[in-house]
This record gives sequence, C-alpha cells and structure tokens, in this order.
Amino acid sequence: MKEENLKKEIPIEVSARHIHLCQKDMEALFGKGYKLKKLRDLFQPGDFAVKEILEIKTNSGKSLNLRVVGPIRKETQIELSKTDAILLGMNPPIRDSEDLKGTPGAILIGPKGKIRLKQGIINAWRHIHCNFKEAKKFGLKNKTLISVKVNGLGSITFHNVKVRVEKKSRLCLHLDTDEGNAANIVKKGKGIIL
Repeated sequence: MKEENLKKEIPIEVSARHIHLCQKDMEALFGKGYKLKKLRDLFQPGDFAVKEILEIKTNSGKSLNLRVVGPIRKETQIELSKTDAILLGMNPPIRDSEDLKGTPGAILIGPKGKIRLKQGIINAWRHIHCNFKEAKKFGLKNKTLISVKVNGLGSITFHNVKVRVEKKSRLCLHLDTDEGNAANIVKKGKGIIL
C-alpha cells in the first residue's frame, strides 16, 4: 500500500441489526427495574452489546431477532440492513441515528411483555465516527459527506459516507451487513479516505 494511503487508512466495523431501547420500553419488555446484562464492550466508548435479545414482528407477520445494544437512549431505535427490512416486508428510510420522525414501527416482543413501536426503524446511514483530534488529522468536518475505498477482492468505493465528529468517539467507519458483504468484510476491515 502506498505511504500516502496509509496516512488516510481507517478501521471499518460491520454492524449487524440491533436495537437501542429507551427506559420505558426496556421495562415494558423486560420488567420494571430490570438491568441489562453486558455481554461485551463495543469499539465506540460507552457502547456495549448485552445478552438480551428481542423479537421484532411486522404487520406482515414476519419476525427477526434483534440484539440489544446499550446504553439506554431517549428513544427506542432499530437499525436494520436493507436485506433485513425486505425479509420483514418493510422499507425504512436511510437515516442518521436518532432521526426517527416519520419512520416505520413494529411490534417488539420481550420475555415480560410486548409493545407496539409507532416509529423508530431505520436503515442507518453509513458513517464515520471520529473525535476532534482525528477529524483534524484526516481533514474531516462534522456532517459532511466523503468517500471511502476498500481494497482487496471485494474492492469497492462507498460514497456519501457521513462524518460524525464527537468528543469521545474513536475513528471507525460503520457499515451495515449488506455494505460489509459488498466489500467482502465480515466483521472488521480497513478503508482509505479519498
């Protein structure tokens, strides 16, 4: 790899379908006062996968299981790949995290109850997390769109990658499973900022 490319190399993580819960919905599904059981920390500081899994069911009667990801959020959000959405008979919009207005909902089934989520299902916009120091190093600006190339047998360039600069973030491109499959990346890989 050329030296100039090494200076622009970033880690990539593939994110499978998952759900972020608000406190009210978490207690409705798991019981009042329930505490989520951490399975492992994720790459982004403060984020973690938990042992709990929920079922999502749509009006078509189709369902899938979802891993719960912590910490608790202000509003429940489900992130699906396009393939997951098609399997469920739905077409959620591509959105930024927490941009949920007008998105579809579904039924969530947990061990202690079920709820009808009015909105909250998205196909997450592919994005780069980075902190202020990393943003400066790579010449990135918050909320701008850039391109990232993945080399190798699954060589592909992702355009319209949104930059998210936050104080406590770690540099990483997040792709969903469809995007990861297209780039021949199973869980982790590397890309070049163009």
